[in-house]
Amino acid sequence: MNLLPGVEAHSITTDRLRTHYYRSGPSDGIPVVMIHGNLSTGRFYEHLWVDAPDRYLFIAPDMRSFGRSDPAPIDATQGLDDWAEDTRALLEALGVDTPPHLVGWSTGGAAIASYAMRHPAASLTFIDPVSPFGYGGTHRDGTPCQPDWAGTGGGTANPDYTQRLASGDRSSEPLSPRSVMTSAYWSPEYRLPEEREEILLDEVLLTVTGEDGYPGDLVPSDNWPMIAPGSRGILNALSGKYCNWANLADLEHKPPVLWTHGSNDIVVADGSAWEMGTLGQMEIIPGWPGEDVFPPQPMVTQIRDVLERYAANGGRVEIEMLEGSGHGPHIDAADRWADIFFAFLASV
Repeated sequence: MNLLPGVEAHSITTDRLRTHYYRSGPSDGIPVVMIHGNLSTGRFYEHLWVDAPDRYLFIAPDMRSFGRSDPAPIDATQGLDDWAEDTRALLEALGVDTPPHLVGWSTGGAAIASYAMRHPAASLTFIDPVSPFGYGGTHRDGTPCQPDWAGTGGGTANPDYTQRLASGDRSSEPLSPRSVMTSAYWSPEYRLPEEREEILLDEVLLTVTGEDGYPGDLVPSDNWPMIAPGSRGILNALSGKYCNWANLADLEHKPPVLWTHGSNDIVVADGSAWEMGTLGQMEIIPGWPGEDVFPPQPMVTQIRDVLERYAANGGRVEIEMLEGSGHGPHIDAADRWADIFFAFLASV
């Protein structure tokens, strides 16, 4: 697999599924569990471990239906609870009984929040997380734009991209997995070394496509844009109908929180071009009912609102906006992100 120095790949069968994971560091080290985002794998973290402090044990699983873990179906009605409980089962199978430091990128942010609302955690580090009110279709306070959450879920995926993903397309055509990765996962001005780009593209192409994986199923709706979330697959799990981590602010025992975010993120943003409200406003999707009914989702503002409430309720919150970075500042600003992250861990 051409893993970086000090990185190992393993699989283990838990009481939920067979999980493939990457690890680095001493077996008795302080556990740091890193959960990847949608359309990626645990391998998107390995570059951070080569020069990391040697007191940490890093564990980065491939979540269900991604990477080399079992293609287990995703029950969207549980939001990201499936991912959270899979993570807990992995730690139990590995014999890790110390509350872990948790890192969650994008979709993984909702998963670590779900974990922390169910199990003890030493700290939470969010990297450009999905909004506390899910992806798309909400007003600032989290109320849905449409009563059936139309405009969110599996039906919002671009069918051209999905087909290219399913067919293993390695081209640089628009909407190919490579083009989406290099233009949206990090700043488009940033270029990975060619070999590394191919490795990470390999990982993206391991995604399980279909109704139980990416993007999931859908149901027709009488409300714009005429599709509503189904109950299966990852994009439905990200719909605010099922995904909501705003109650993190009400935890009795609050782990310290670090929120890092790329200033040029186009995926999780106030007015993301990937979200139906923005696409309607831009007249890319016809029939938009207007800003009063279906505004572009203020994702970053929603994250800030919830974390400010977390802090007001007694939690410790650190916020770092990485200027010029895209959706993955741990990649396009890896050195700076690592300095921020490891200083935070050392302070906990």
